[in-house]
Amino acid sequence: MAVDRIPVLKRCRSLGLDPTYLGIDKKSNRDSKRGNRKLSEYGLQLREKQKAKFIYGVLEKPFRNYYAKASRMEGQVGENLMILLERRLDNVVFRMGLARTRKEARQIVDHKHVLLNGKGVNIPSMLVKAGDVIEIKEKAKSSARYKEIIEQTAGRVVPAWIEADAENLKGSVKALPAREEIDVPVDELLIVELYSR
Repeated sequence: MAVDRIPVLKRCRSLGLDPTYLGIDKKSNRDSKRGNRKLSEYGLQLREKQKAKFIYGVLEKPFRNYYAKASRMEGQVGENLMILLERRLDNVVFRMGLARTRKEARQIVDHKHVLLNGKGVNIPSMLVKAGDVIEIKEKAKSSARYKEIIEQTAGRVVPAWIEADAENLKGSVKALPAREEIDVPVDELLIVELYSR
C-alpha cells in the first residue's frame, strides 16, 4: 500500500493550508519558499486537487474514481465530489470526534474498532448513508486511548448532519451533508476544470 511520508506541516505549508483542518493543533513558523511565485491557471487547479486529496487522505486513483462517480450523479459535479469525500467512513469517525485526525480515524477503522449498524467494518473508504449508526466496539470502548481522544476532541464542533454521543462513543448520520455544511477550504470548481481539460 502506498504511504505518504512527507511531513504534515511541510505539506500544509506548500499547499497554503491551515493544519487545524486536519485535526492538528501545531503551527508552522516557517514561510513557504514558493510563496511569492505566481501560479499558472493549471497550477492553481492542481493545488486545489492536491489539497482535497491531502485533507481526506485519498490517493490519485480512488480520487479519480470519486470524480467519475460524482459526474454520474445528479447536480453539480464539484459539490457531489465534496459530498462523496465527506461521506467516507473514516471522515465521519473523525467528524464525530472519535479520532484526533483523519489518519487516526482510518487506523481505527482498519483495526476493526468500528461497528456500522451493528456490524464490524474495516473499510475506511466505505460511504455512509442517512440513518447509519456508527459506534466503537464494546471491547475497545474501555481502552485509555479513547478517553484521551474524547478529552482532546471535546471542543470540536460536530457538523449538523451528524449526531454524536461522545460519552457512549457512538453517533449517527442524520442526513447527507450539503456543500454549505462542509467547512473544507477547497474550491471544487477548479478541480472540475482540471478534470474537464
